[in-house]
Amino acid sequence: MEKNALTLLEEAGIKATPNRLLVVKALINSEYPLSLVEIENQLETVEKSSVFRVLTLFVEKDLVHTLEDGRGIVKYELCGGHDRHSASDMHAHFYCEKCQRVFCLENINASAAGIPPEYLIKSVNFMLKGICPECRDN
Repeated sequence: MEKNALTLLEEAGIKATPNRLLVVKALINSEYPLSLVEIENQLETVEKSSVFRVLTLFVEKDLVHTLEDGRGIVKYELCGGHDRHSASDMHAHFYCEKCQRVFCLENINASAAGIPPEYLIKSVNFMLKGICPECRDN
């Protein structure tokens, strides 16, 4: 069952404001991780500095995690786990060198197996690069 924007904010301990709701809805509705610029372009009515502040808060509160896309651009993706930063968040991503989109490969685990237990892993960046099926067919 997919949660709505207000529920996600409440569970993360984040006060719902219009800008925060707009940003979290953009992330919920996206089929792939989004960059700051992509979110700003979708939310033309929200000041760019506000979008950045909201994303920074979401990262601090473990509502979203970040990943580097294949070009050094930070992308934002909602954390999938109930307790935030769960094993389901540590999946591989695929960067298409042609269309420059990033796809989640949730079936490929990117866990940090073998890391001593005294280390707290907050993210793993496992990025594969190549050409996506859609671009290969065109």
